Amino acid sequence: MNSSFPFAPMPDEHGFFGPYGGQIIPPPLKQAMDDITAAYLEISKRADFQKQFAELRADYVGRPSPIFHAERLSEQLGGAHIHLKREDLNHTGAHKINHCIGEALLARFMGKKKVIAETGAGQHGVALATACALLGLPCEIHMGQVDIEKQHPNVTRMHILGCKLVAVTRGQATLKEAVDSAFEEYLKNPTDYFYAIGSVVGPHPFPMMVRDFQSVVGREAREQFLARHGRLPDYLAACVGGGSNSIGLFTAFLEDAEVKIVGVEPAGEGLDRPGRHAATLTQGRPGALHGMKCYVLENPDGTAAAVHSVASGLDYPGIGPQHSYLKDIDRVQYETATDQEALDAFMTLSRIEGIIPALESAHAVAWAMRMAPTLPSSQNILVNLSGRGDKDVDYVAQRLGI
Repeated sequence: MNSSFPFAPMPDEHGFFGPYGGQIIPPPLKQAMDDITAAYLEISKRADFQKQFAELRADYVGRPSPIFHAERLSEQLGGAHIHLKREDLNHTGAHKINHCIGEALLARFMGKKKVIAETGAGQHGVALATACALLGLPCEIHMGQVDIEKQHPNVTRMHILGCKLVAVTRGQATLKEAVDSAFEEYLKNPTDYFYAIGSVVGPHPFPMMVRDFQSVVGREAREQFLARHGRLPDYLAACVGGGSNSIGLFTAFLEDAEVKIVGVEPAGEGLDRPGRHAATLTQGRPGALHGMKCYVLENPDGTAAAVHSVASGLDYPGIGPQHSYLKDIDRVQYETATDQEALDAFMTLSRIEGIIPALESAHAVAWAMRMAPTLPSSQNILVNLSGRGDKDVDYVAQRLGI
């Protein structure tokens, strides 16, 4: 292991990754967060928790997920070979089930009476509703009205799974507003409710806890790639909204200095169009949002700016605090892909490899498609294909006139 990068311990005891993270929350909520932190640190180490969690990941989620060499795509593009970590093959169709099983299991071990969460694209909502159905916990999901209209298949799945779906109509009626609404409901009874945040965002311990539950992606990928190729990939790539799928892949490789790591943010309709992209690390600045210090896209008055992405799971004006730190120390390079590039990648991967990616994941595929022809054929790019595109097919067909 290369120790030239300052990664451990991460976060510190107060939940900070460098200057980012922490708990910017009212006093009543701080006690609830501290209780969750203490419970997580104790319960997650227990043999009975670890045994049940491991069994569910294997027999229910379907782990390990495979790595697929996108050979036809690589041949068509020329240059580096593109490989896909197939998180889209997990039960419920995305990486979100990894931490949802962990959070719901923790809530049950803590004796909580209801699990509350937000969702953007609906993948976190579906995964949490699935986990709660499995473990016998009531579930309430808050979702922006705009996203409800874009993500009808996932809305239907959540209803079928028995969760209570709360439509959020305030503001832009997308992911930020869904987070606000879910937090407000949680604050009504933090003693009995468990807030299952859907990414590596929010107050400590959530950026740490969701990262830990997602880190199985990178551990598997590292072992699988070494076993097959006898070496590590030259590049990692993953889409970045809040940042859970990317941190899940990146964590196992952070100390491998020879591996270049790239997070791909949504450039939307263009970085020169304020309010029409969600490239937080590219265009934002350090600030605070949803109980944490992180990079934020802000208006001149300091409020969170309007954001946009063709992918509902990426239109968030903040970012996980660990990503903010990794940007500052130059360990991860953050690039962007536009709506059109993501749509092109969505269609290209579907028609060349027979894999329909989530629009979120298509941002990372778009970057790999752009980068591969510039690299020698001896190099390898490993993309985290974080979800499948079943949820997006109606929207894409309407958008492209298919």
